[in-house]
Amino acid sequence: MNYNKIAQTDRQSIKRKFMSVVFILFITAFGFQSSVTSAMTADVGPNDGPVVTSYAEIVSRVSPAVVTIHSEGHVRANEQSLLDDPRLRELFGNRMPQDQEQQSRRRSALGSGVIFSPDGYILTNYHVIDQAEQVKVELTDNRAFDAKVIGADKPSDLAVLKINATGLPVLPLGDSDRMRVGDVVLAVGNPLGIGQTVTSGIISAKGRASGLSEGSFEDFIQTDAAINQGNSGGALVNTAGELIGINSQIVSTTGGSIGIGFAIPSNMAHGIMDQLIKSGRVRRSKLGVGIQPVTSDIAASLGISHVSGAIVSSIESGSPAERAGIRRGDVITALNGSPVTDTNSLRNQVARVEPGTQAIVTVVRDNREQQIRVTVSELVTSEKIAASTEENTARNGGRLGISVEPMTPALAEKLNLDSSVHGLVVTRIDPSGPAADAGLRQGDLIEEIDRKPMNSVSDLTAVIQSAGTKPILLFINREGQTAYRTLRLH
Repeated sequence: MNYNKIAQTDRQSIKRKFMSVVFILFITAFGFQSSVTSAMTADVGPNDGPVVTSYAEIVSRVSPAVVTIHSEGHVRANEQSLLDDPRLRELFGNRMPQDQEQQSRRRSALGSGVIFSPDGYILTNYHVIDQAEQVKVELTDNRAFDAKVIGADKPSDLAVLKINATGLPVLPLGDSDRMRVGDVVLAVGNPLGIGQTVTSGIISAKGRASGLSEGSFEDFIQTDAAINQGNSGGALVNTAGELIGINSQIVSTTGGSIGIGFAIPSNMAHGIMDQLIKSGRVRRSKLGVGIQPVTSDIAASLGISHVSGAIVSSIESGSPAERAGIRRGDVITALNGSPVTDTNSLRNQVARVEPGTQAIVTVVRDNREQQIRVTVSELVTSEKIAASTEENTARNGGRLGISVEPMTPALAEKLNLDSSVHGLVVTRIDPSGPAADAGLRQGDLIEEIDRKPMNSVSDLTAVIQSAGTKPILLFINREGQTAYRTLRLH
């Protein structure tokens, strides 16, 4: 028997089997790789679509509806002058140059805005147009318009403008509540005045309160899309080209973007915008409770399993909460069925309820959950009180170009005056009014007008109503120094 021939045949058979196994392994590996590649492709991009490599189409639709806003106003130089410091005034012999007292300077602000109606309504930030006497809007096609402020709301940092134009491009409103952390967003605006700029990023967080604006209603969308000065009031849009936020603030250690920007959610902006257009102001509600966060220790001590909600620490006398039976120590966990995560979310939820209507407050008391019906009342902010005071003084002291309030011991101490003095304190002054022309300043005490004592606003009203064409004689007290000033009514 030819053993060499048999061995050769066996070697060839083994080789053929080995190659078959290798081929099968190759095919299997290729199939596995194809499956992985397919799976990876399927996971990338929305709705199992292809990977997005450009946002150019979205930007081309969005950018015409984002505008640049220029605002200008006067700021009295003496309101911010170093010479208002009594120690520095001594260097001038307690005399301030007359031109310094009456000088005013221009205040300019640059921001962005979003067109939301074809007939010229524009949404922007309150701080962009604050104290503005003139507002101009520039479109991307280089047209420019004078704008009228329809309404402004400082607590939300929102304002609505109107320009005289039709057929304008509009940015559709999206549902900010449906946006998720990690969703891609684009920020559009005019940073630092260099021209319209688009930056991209993701939603970094939701429901943020920056704490940068005391007393404001904050429910920010946080994003790492670059936002800088001039972006304020501009658009934050999703990949469908919808407005989901109005860029408002940044947190920065440098003054520029470090990837921590905040936008007002479109759902909040929409509700405020509608109220501003309808009535020029925003109405909010209150429960009349003091609240604080539920910490892990508080939750443990109360036997609550979830560290969320807001614990009632105080109740305002005569408030809706007191009338409804809410007690100190109650933990509010929901309002009208919507969960309360923290104190900020409760504050925003209550504010959105229409004043005078009922709300269902869910509380945990003695380890038992119960629902309490509360008829909320309107929240009266310091801004509304100030507006009411201004309206009153506008009727009485408006012809002088000033706002005043009666002297009190607290004001006397603040102004370094003897507590026995009486009169009207100038709280605000119009730089272009008669009082400013006469050299009056904020903080001056008007003791007499035409030799008549000024102890109330009604005293001022009577003098102004009886004033003719002759100059009015004022006796003023400024930091203990008294003098006569004359002025003519405009």
